[in-house]
This record gives sequence, structure tokens and C-alpha cells, in this order.
Amino acid sequence: MYSNGIITSRDSWVYNYSERNLIQKMKGMVDFYNQEVTRFEHDYIKGQHQNLEDFLNRDSSKISWGVNLKNNLAKFKLQRFNQKAVCQSLYRPFTKQWLYADKNFNHSLYSMPNIFPSSLAENIVICVTGRGETVGFSTLISNKLPNYHLIATGQCFPLYLYEANTTPTQTNPQGGLFDEPNAPTTTGYTRRDAITDAGLKHFTDFYQDQSISKEDLFYYIYGLLHSIEYKTKYADNLTKELPRIPRVKKLADFWAFSQAGRKLAELHINYETVKPYPLSFEVALDTLSNTDFYVKQMKFAKKGDKSTVIYNSKITIKNIPVAAFDYVVNGKPALEWVMERQAVTTHKDSGIVNDANDWAIETMNNPRYPLELFLRVITVSLETMEIVNGLPKLEIE
Repeated sequence: MYSNGIITSRDSWVYNYSERNLIQKMKGMVDFYNQEVTRFEHDYIKGQHQNLEDFLNRDSSKISWGVNLKNNLAKFKLQRFNQKAVCQSLYRPFTKQWLYADKNFNHSLYSMPNIFPSSLAENIVICVTGRGETVGFSTLISNKLPNYHLIATGQCFPLYLYEANTTPTQTNPQGGLFDEPNAPTTTGYTRRDAITDAGLKHFTDFYQDQSISKEDLFYYIYGLLHSIEYKTKYADNLTKELPRIPRVKKLADFWAFSQAGRKLAELHINYETVKPYPLSFEVALDTLSNTDFYVKQMKFAKKGDKSTVIYNSKITIKNIPVAAFDYVVNGKPALEWVMERQAVTTHKDSGIVNDANDWAIETMNNPRYPLELFLRVITVSLETMEIVNGLPKLEIE
């Protein structure tokens, strides 16, 4: 089993850097939707039933309609705010946000309920570029719910799969992430490996090495998908179909790819805790107040020069190693994803503000987070390319 990332069709409503703001606006949407159900049912009973599209109140500051909500409205189905649906998601490369993951307010959850069924369920997924994309093939691993565009219309392959137990247990007292609001809170899950026994046997028989585990194979795949030689050799195939995973000729090379994959996964999952790249600043950062780290939109100081980034009016990041921009994921350098997403935006139709500083202050308890994230992703980028450049030559059976 594999799955697209979550597609919402109303990202500005169901995603936000602030958990508090997300809850507030989703409660408001749920209340407004229920008012519309009551109004529609009242008209129906009175014989004033009209075309649903003509009936809808399209005030974009109160609701974002979609197929799911329209269908539920037509059935007079009320909704309840679901606190269990509030979770963290990897929205774009190296960018987390809070998500309201609810099937009624998301366009599709795809198979994610079997991959991340609850906030306590541990899992990791290898996400790869979807078929037919022209941004160039790339891959990124995540231990959070991935968005559909984390990797362009990507497909995500998990390490584990979860199945809901038919008998209530106490293994997950918070219940499932995708449960209905009134679902029992003692639902448990059984975890199994996503890689099949036959898939593992395909490799252990070839290498005559029974010590290879499914986890070793999982990281072998992640390492292999980073191979420049692999991506170049199969570039045409990778625009048309999902990646095929060959067996490299030598057992030593299998282990080299697997170990590299583990190192890359460690970097890419734990990017928020890697050591920031050491850069000096014209102003001593420890003399600045918390408000001095507020960021609205980073930008390059000069066109064609990536060595200097203006963080805000008080902080300029200089002497950035240009090699850090060599690590490209989902069509652009990882550092440029940070520059684009650590910002303050206002959705035109709804007026909803999404402020990356809210994640820094409320979730990370660190107003310096956006700046430190940029420095950490420099480290991630340089170390990623060092690992990639050290991968074995691609020799396939």
C-alpha cells in the first residue's frame, strides 16, 4: 500500500502555523456550516427547496465549500469540531504546519488513515515525485502527515501500516486521528510491516544474507533514490511511472546505500535539531530582543547572488556557502523552500493570515526559529550533498 499526501482543496482554512488560530477558524467554519444545514433543511420542509448551488452562502470569510461539504449539506448532515483531527503535518519541504485532518473538511485523505492513524502512531514515509510531473524527480522522507504537494503530487511509501483493532484496547487512549468526534476513545491499532516478506526475500536470496531486515531495505531504497546516477539513467522512466527498485550487484554496495539512506533520513526528519551552520553576523544576535527575529519574507540581497539573504530590517545573513543551494527537492533548493515559507501571508479571498512566526513562538517556544531553521537547513543541505556524492557507482545485476 502507498498513498498520495493529503489534499484539502482549502489549505488556507485547514492549515496554519498557529494551532490556536487553526482551531478558532475551524470551529467558526463548522458553526457556519451547521447554520447553513439548518437553513437548508428549514427551506426544504417548507417546500422552498431550491438548487443547492443557488442556495449556498459563498461568503469566503466564513466557509470554503467543496464537494464533501456540499454532499453533506444536501443530506442535512451536521458536523462537530473534532479536536483529535488537529495534528502536525509536513506541508512543504522543511516546513511544518498544524493541520485539521478531517474527511469532511479535506478533499481526500487517501490511504493516510492506514499510515498515520493517530497522533501516537509512529511511522515514516518515503515520498517521491508523482507521475507526469516536470519538476524533476526527487524524494523526501517524513514522520509527519505529508501534504499532496510536499513532493509534486507525490506518492508516499510507508515503513509500517496500521489496522484498527476490532476489540477496544487501551493501547491508544487518545483514539484515532481520523475518528469521528464521538468515536470511542480506546480504539487501538495493530502495526505491521509495509514491505512484504516476498519483497525482502527478493533481496536476501540474491545477496545470500539473511541479516538484511525490512528496515535495512527501506533505507536502501531511500539511499538509492538519491543517487544522481540512478536519477540520470532513469530520468525518462521517472516522469512516467513510479520508481522501480533494482538490486545492485554487490552486497557491499547494498549496505553502502542502506547506511547512506539512514544518514539522509536522520538529517531530513530531524532537520529542526541539527547543528546550525556557523555564520557570523554584523550585529551580535544575543543583543537582540525576541521581536527582532520576526520575519515577514526573506529575500536575496542582490539578483544572481545567493551568498547574502536579507532576513529582516535588522538581520542580514552573509557568506552563505553557495554549495548549500545544490540540494534540490521538489523543484527548488531546500534553502529556498525555507525562504519562501518562513513568511507572513494573507489569503486573498478569506482574509486568513498565516504567520510562520506563530509556529516559532507557540509550537517551538523560540522566536529565533525561522533564522535558526535557515542555518540548520544549510547544514542539512551540505551534509546531504556530501552523502549523495559519496554513494557507490550504480552497478545493477
